Amino acid sequence: MLEVSSVQRKKMTEPNALGFFGEYGGRYVPEPLVGACQEVEAAFRDAWSDTAFRQEFLDILTNYVGRPSPLTDCVNLSEDLGLRLMLKREDLNHTGSHKINNVIGQALLAKRMGKTHLIAETGAGQHGVATATAAALFGMTCTVYMGEVDIKRQELNVYRMGLLGATVIPASSGSRTLKDAVNEAMRAWVTEVEHTYYCIGTVMGPHPYPWMVRSFHEIIGCEAQRQVVARLGKMPDVAVACVGGGSNAAGLFAGFVDHPEVRLVGVEPAGGAAVGRGVPAVVHGMKAHFLQDEVGQVVEAESISAGLDYPGVGPEHSNLADMGRAEYYPVTDDMVVDAFQVLSKREGIIPALESAHAIAWVIENAEELAGKNVLVNLSGRGDKDVAQVRERLGE
Repeated sequence: MLEVSSVQRKKMTEPNALGFFGEYGGRYVPEPLVGACQEVEAAFRDAWSDTAFRQEFLDILTNYVGRPSPLTDCVNLSEDLGLRLMLKREDLNHTGSHKINNVIGQALLAKRMGKTHLIAETGAGQHGVATATAAALFGMTCTVYMGEVDIKRQELNVYRMGLLGATVIPASSGSRTLKDAVNEAMRAWVTEVEHTYYCIGTVMGPHPYPWMVRSFHEIIGCEAQRQVVARLGKMPDVAVACVGGGSNAAGLFAGFVDHPEVRLVGVEPAGGAAVGRGVPAVVHGMKAHFLQDEVGQVVEAESISAGLDYPGVGPEHSNLADMGRAEYYPVTDDMVVDAFQVLSKREGIIPALESAHAIAWVIENAEELAGKNVLVNLSGRGDKDVAQVRERLGE
């Protein structure tokens, strides 16, 4: 069984004592939540240094989640594009995405801390489903905050959360999407902090969440590195992942960041692209790149993908971009829908719309990537998105 790496990397290290990766990160929260964040940090540091905790985490990922997730060669699409395309199959995890890795880790931590109630935000619903699943597994109650717009376009996942015993509460303010679900979850945490654990779904929020979530997802990159090297005898030329908040990308990048021969590419929605179009700002308890207008107000992101419909990005991604170690590029909704169909028809794999962003970038840049070995993190499966795509295509 693979172990989660505890090696200190040069470019994706533990943040400093104040929770910063370079100039990004930190802990910007109301006074009532300072103690809660400190409690989570202390508990995580203690747990992550405990061999028994790590072993329990890995045992559950193996025997319940189904890790290691396989590496799939896309034979047909590789021939079409003139490159070798390999997929890290996080879509085959229990619950259908990478989200379960982080949630199992945080739920175990919550249990260790004596918390009995989990709250979470969700966009596409995959994090909400994963949190509801973990709550059922560990005998906890669960509340999930989800934007009204996302509830409508992700009805299947809303039903799944209810079936698992969670209560889904609509966020009706602002754009009624992921950003607003985060706002509602943080407000709830303030009033329920004694018995409640806030299970954040991506590498965002106040310290220690960006670091902690990335640590739970490092298993993606650790597995992928070993699988690719075993298959090719060397590292891939390019490692690609979609980026909203950026947890699946952070997990993948962790396995390759200190190998300069591997190009790291994060793919954002054109209607978001916080790294490409944003500027540093303090939002949701952290300093990172956010879309803003001329007076500094956060601008709403727009994306066909509910999971990437967020106007910011995790602070470690902001730092990787500033260092020039990772590159971030936008793709349009039309490109994403095309990629969704191409992977489905050519490989028999229906990707999540989030993951289709990464496929879209590879297709768009196939000429530049000719002859390269390209690894894509297929972060989730597309069952949840079929009805939405069908409606968009008018079928």
